[in-house]
Amino acid sequence: YTFVNAIVGGMLIGVASLLATVLSGKVPGISGVCGRLLVAATRDKAWRALFLLALIAGAALIFALSPAAALFRPMRPLGIVALAGLLVGFGTRLGRGCTSGHGVCGVGTAAKDSIVATFIFIVTAMATVLIYNRVT
Repeated sequence: YTFVNAIVGGMLIGVASLLATVLSGKVPGISGVCGRLLVAATRDKAWRALFLLALIAGAALIFALSPAAALFRPMRPLGIVALAGLLVGFGTRLGRGCTSGHGVCGVGTAAKDSIVATFIFIVTAMATVLIYNRVT
């Protein structure tokens, strides 16, 4: 990937988040979108399911069309990846949102709690990688 790929990808994420917010009236944080799919009383499940399916389809499309995408495979054992996923899920509940909700949408709207949460996400991720790489 190049600098151009990163810029174009970031711009697409920003535009997609803006469109999702404008069209749904809700901040499209993945943890909230997916989490509420599991709540029986949620009335607006259709757009949430479509949003999730579009994320999966978009990733599948990139893997199918881009030979470079095939280079990105998990670098850790599946158990470690699963544990990391569970910890991320716990963190999104604790922080009342995920990196997409806070980091993309919240920071983009200058929400102070999102700026603090994103800072904490980054510092925690850096510390986790540092510790994990020293231990293994």
